[in-house]
Amino acid sequence: MTRKRVVDEVSGWLRVFDDGTVDRTWIGPSEALFLMNPVQPFDTPCDGVTLHDIPGHPSLRLYLPESSCKPLPILLHFHGGGFCISHFSWFMYHQFYSRLAAAVPAAVVSVELPLAPEHGMPSAVDACFAALLRLRRLARRPDGSDPAERLLRGAADFSRVFLIGDSSGGNLVHLVAAWAGEEDSGFWSPLRLAGGIPLQPGFVRSTRSRSELELQADSVFFTLDMLDKLLALGLPQGATKDHPFTCPMGDAAPPLEKYCEAMKEAGKEVEVLVSGGVSHSFYLNKFTIDNDPTTAKRTEELIVAIKDFVGRH
Repeated sequence: MTRKRVVDEVSGWLRVFDDGTVDRTWIGPSEALFLMNPVQPFDTPCDGVTLHDIPGHPSLRLYLPESSCKPLPILLHFHGGGFCISHFSWFMYHQFYSRLAAAVPAAVVSVELPLAPEHGMPSAVDACFAALLRLRRLARRPDGSDPAERLLRGAADFSRVFLIGDSSGGNLVHLVAAWAGEEDSGFWSPLRLAGGIPLQPGFVRSTRSRSELELQADSVFFTLDMLDKLLALGLPQGATKDHPFTCPMGDAAPPLEKYCEAMKEAGKEVEVLVSGGVSHSFYLNKFTIDNDPTTAKRTEELIVAIKDFVGRH
């Protein structure tokens, strides 16, 4: 029997073998494992929400708040992971997006994404766009056969759909919004895309930015080596980080301020929230939220900012 050989690896997270198979078993610090435990759906409210899975292509997960403020806006969520790792059922997402659903309040619909290297980009973009089309179909045909679809249809306002994504999921927010904008309002009606909320999107360039050069890696969730390897596996073969999937402003990759100015010039309203003193995707690390006052405060500020943004649109 021939033993498989590891040909590429992202420390702790992922191993690629010479036969093309991939192992995503977590082998990093055991104390972080609970963040990757899947959360099972539940009908009995917990912390103000119920949790429902909607199978299909792609599969969706619905966080439905106990709220009399109906109809609810929809937050269509794209998870991060450098296009290569993580799953929408993980506790790290559950603990934040269930809290966000109850706080806004909003129906949060999370998308199960195909992962690279088995399914390289633009597979994730295609899945996110397909999820948006599923919402449009549900808005037009309220007699869906799936019980969770009926719950969503009865609770949600499909004229207020917001895209939200963390890390590389923020890139997907930008890419899907741009794709959706190529169609006129009649194509989407009665669904309306009301806004996009990219949370610390993975906008990078081939040359190191100042923040990358100054980065003090204090978490298993983000190191420069991890960033480089995930994007090498996730981007189309031969592409660099200057690819539009990761560098939406082109080869020069101007700073965030220039990107925001370009969005404003295109007639888009732009708001920026800067969260100081915290690490990448800080709001997903429940251990740090519970044990570090700064992270707890910044997470609460982020939730309030999202609530205010959604409330104004």
